[in-house]
Amino acid sequence: MTSRTGRMALALVGSAGLVGALAAPAAAAEPETLATPCVQKVSVVNNGGFVMNFQLTTRDGQLSAPTDDYPINQWRIVDLASTPFAEGVDVRPLVHAQAGNTVPGNVFVSYCANGQTATYTASGTTLNYSVTLLT
Repeated sequence: MTSRTGRMALALVGSAGLVGALAAPAAAAEPETLATPCVQKVSVVNNGGFVMNFQLTTRDGQLSAPTDDYPINQWRIVDLASTPFAEGVDVRPLVHAQAGNTVPGNVFVSYCANGQTATYTASGTTLNYSVTLLT
């Protein structure tokens, strides 16, 4: 038989375990890796059947200004030196298809002031397309 003080002690230990479990950090969704390549500019070629624009987004959701809208078989380049992002930050394009979906690039690249350009291609249709870094 458990005494009243014994039940109280169990309740306190149980609630401490619950608090500890709630305070424990969740497992990371994906491991942090260094983004490659390291580039100063990001370009997106429109190979899709739609008009599009893009912004650059960081891992924590900061956004650059969007490019102008452009049709198939054209591209735009954003120089990271003209954005508010600091060197070393990881970015990827966030493509907006006119009257369609918004799709992020498949991988991040790192910002280095080195004059190099990472080129992505947007391919598909307004509601079903991908944004892929060319290697």
